[in-house]
Amino acid sequence: MSKLYIIPTPIGNLEDITLRALRILKEVNVILAEDTRTTGHLLKHFFIENKLQSHHLHNEHKTVTEIAERIKNGETVALVSDAGTPAISDPGFLLVRECIKNGIEVECLPGATAFVPALVNSGLPCESFVFYGFLPQKKGRQTKLKELAEETRTMIFYESPFRLVKALEEFAQYLGSGRRASISREISKIFEETKRGTLQELIAYFSQKTVKGEIVIVVEGKQD
Repeated sequence: MSKLYIIPTPIGNLEDITLRALRILKEVNVILAEDTRTTGHLLKHFFIENKLQSHHLHNEHKTVTEIAERIKNGETVALVSDAGTPAISDPGFLLVRECIKNGIEVECLPGATAFVPALVNSGLPCESFVFYGFLPQKKGRQTKLKELAEETRTMIFYESPFRLVKALEEFAQYLGSGRRASISREISKIFEETKRGTLQELIAYFSQKTVKGEIVIVVEGKQD
């Protein structure tokens, strides 16, 4: 039966991919990839030969209708991002929405995503949390930071390594320098690191080093 599969791919160690994901990547008619070169390396590692098609932030608005039609006409399609679960700060949402609107079955496999291990490793409360992804870079950023100062749940953000210290300084300014936080980078890779402390301590630590890799920031919510 034709459908759209959402396939999480490893964020670091290639062994993190599931056996089911590998099977489906072999069986589908086409794999939609954020970057065909990146996905091509993954497929080559697991000896998978299948058709790849580009599907990224710059073309997804134009292609979702055509892809949905292809699935309705009998094709089975897998969507992957460069790493992690598609549609979580990556392309995918528009295609999922279009398929659902057209009565097409969508199935998202469980698998790798960066914010869950970062949250658990943080030691901050996990029973209630909110995921913000990337904050706006310019318009609306200050307004959002003011709102975050009143958030009582644990907060999770993605950030570029080049903007990490600046982001921490902004959090300290609006949330208070004594607010506890945790920084996880290079999750599931050789140089994986999780650093915990107050925002002020984390600013001091990361200001003294060159930061590389994907960054997840976890910040405790406002305490009574």
